[in-house]
Amino acid sequence: MDINNQNNIQDLPKSYWLASTPTTEYPPLQEDIEVDIAIIGGGLAGISCAYLLEKEKFKIAILESDRICQGTTAHTTAKITSQHGLIYNKIKTKMGIELARQYAEINERAINKIKGIIEENNIQCDFISQPAFVFTQDEKYVKKIEDEVKTASELGIKASFIDEIPFPIPIKAAIRFDDQAQFHPRKYVLALTEILHNKGVSIYEKTRAVNIEEDDKYIIITEKGNRVKAKRVIIASQYPFYNKRGMYFARLFPIRSYIVGIKAKEEYPGGMYINAETPTRSLRCQNTKDGELILVVGSNHTTGQEENTDKHYDELIDFANNTFTVEDIPYKWSTQDYITLDGMPYIGHFTADTPNMYVATGFQQWGMTNSVASAMIIRDLIVEGKSKWQEVYNPSRKNIIASAKNFLVENLNVAAYLLSGKLSPLPDDIDIKPGEGKVLKLEGERIGAYKTEEGTLHLVNTTCPHMGCELNWNSAEKSWDCPCHGSRFTYEGEIIEGPAVKPLRAGNNVNTLEKLIKDDF
Repeated sequence: MDINNQNNIQDLPKSYWLASTPTTEYPPLQEDIEVDIAIIGGGLAGISCAYLLEKEKFKIAILESDRICQGTTAHTTAKITSQHGLIYNKIKTKMGIELARQYAEINERAINKIKGIIEENNIQCDFISQPAFVFTQDEKYVKKIEDEVKTASELGIKASFIDEIPFPIPIKAAIRFDDQAQFHPRKYVLALTEILHNKGVSIYEKTRAVNIEEDDKYIIITEKGNRVKAKRVIIASQYPFYNKRGMYFARLFPIRSYIVGIKAKEEYPGGMYINAETPTRSLRCQNTKDGELILVVGSNHTTGQEENTDKHYDELIDFANNTFTVEDIPYKWSTQDYITLDGMPYIGHFTADTPNMYVATGFQQWGMTNSVASAMIIRDLIVEGKSKWQEVYNPSRKNIIASAKNFLVENLNVAAYLLSGKLSPLPDDIDIKPGEGKVLKLEGERIGAYKTEEGTLHLVNTTCPHMGCELNWNSAEKSWDCPCHGSRFTYEGEIIEGPAVKPLRAGNNVNTLEKLIKDDF
């Protein structure tokens, strides 16, 4: 069977996690309210924070711009693992053994925390214990894997060196972590959300926070003008929509990864796998009512900086065909993650001088354990005043200066896209085929155009309302993507994700310099 010619792989991307669970229907905020803690973001991080803090009897409100758990958590590979690539020897070398120990300990504890919550509440979410592997086909990574096994073992992780994996992939070396796990992320998060709702936590969907004002308490302003007054605020919206003081726009950059869900003739041998080198290739399996669904993952790139995004699905299909006898590809989707300057997430106080504002972001594609780790740390900071794991994740950590090279590289990259988008030549014609998107010149202005299969033409302003970068068309997702900070919009101009809080509208012109001067981003 020529699997590339199947009609279903040409459909718009669809996440299995979303397809196999119901949509939530919590109401939007329609009045001004006051709470002890306001949590912005209804994914795994925000819901986990609410779950731990509700036990301390705080009055809590969760504000979600879309629907609960429809963002990154609903598009993950859902590996619950402390194995985040070859990370521990890197932390030990660059930051010291104590910070490596903090990172290892809390991520291992996060696995057990998820397991404990599932058992405590009898949550049916396909939780299965699995070993996790990092393998390499490149000789230069063998020593790195050996060093990682040694360091991870020193830190108390059950790590071992192996020289083969149960796939037709010739490898040079691999590391195995035992006592890891996987689950269905939406089944888990939606169950927790229902528990919170039944315990009196206020949950508001379709409620986008657009600004925060400071008085004797924080005042969160929503898109519709409602105000939420809170003593404490937790920003768990993947990318901080609020950047004053924090300058997070200069400390994070977005990447997209791709997933194809395949049906194979072979039985999956168990375990979760990822390679050490690039391009990234990752594997895990999910049991479904229709049998095994094997998730083939990877083909990363910086958001908004690829013209032909469909090719990334093709690359994963090629890898799948070389590894399995592929019989069907019922699902494909992509996801977005944010990378930090030094490879460590930012979890803790938003800045050093905001004692009652907290942030959880930059999970580096390892959001399952880091989301729960963020909830554990922020709970401790609020309740105890400190956390034993806060130093390695501290958003204001001093050693981040050592990552100045990455800072310069990424921000020069952003500047290049900002300028090239404004200055690049545009076609004068408007010949667009059905299903195609283009940037055009119309009456001297840059316009984004997309024609539906039915022939309807949709025109948008291609300037990102976040900081003024020019958007690029994403052919695989049928979206307009920002190459600077990862905001994404539908072909009609509505926000999909990212730091932008305004849709694409003709009047939403952006003066980038003015935004920087006024600290308005």
